Amino acid sequence: MIAVRVRVTLLMGMLIAGASNSLAAQATSVLVQPQSTQMPPARAELERRFRERTAQVVRRRLELNDDQMAKLQASNQQFDQQRMALVTEERQTRQALRAELMAGNAANQQKVNGLLDQLLRLQRRRLDIVDSEQRDLGKFLTPVQRAKYFGLQNEMRKRMQELRDRAPVGAPGARPLRNPMLRRNAR
Repeated sequence: MIAVRVRVTLLMGMLIAGASNSLAAQATSVLVQPQSTQMPPARAELERRFRERTAQVVRRRLELNDDQMAKLQASNQQFDQQRMALVTEERQTRQALRAELMAGNAANQQKVNGLLDQLLRLQRRRLDIVDSEQRDLGKFLTPVQRAKYFGLQNEMRKRMQELRDRAPVGAPGARPLRNPMLRRNAR
């Protein structure tokens, strides 16, 4: 019984961590123009202003010249595509895992095991992307600029998480209600 609780607690931790990882991908892409233009004009304008303001803050705090700023935006665009693909794959894997866990004791053990393995592979890919991004940034940013940028990204992720936590339930970007079935099985 205790082993089941520990396993469910571990699984829930991984599911929750995945939600914050998608925020990480969002936070690092604010300097990049979104590829979809399917949003209402007011939102598009708001996002454009947000990106401009963020770019100004990054440029000022890192003391970037025009060439560095252009390279940073190009780097962000390249790695943003990789991060967003990873976030999509992570979301699909977590949804499949959640669906299996909803079956309780009837969950397919092999499928759950495979999904857990997939989540671990995705975590390794996330680290590989961060590593590649840091190597790329090292080509045109000083170590101090990279460290400041890394801190700025973490600060933005934290703020985005705080905004998400404060959003009313059901609002876009708000945390979904916890599934009572998973809580019941965790006891």
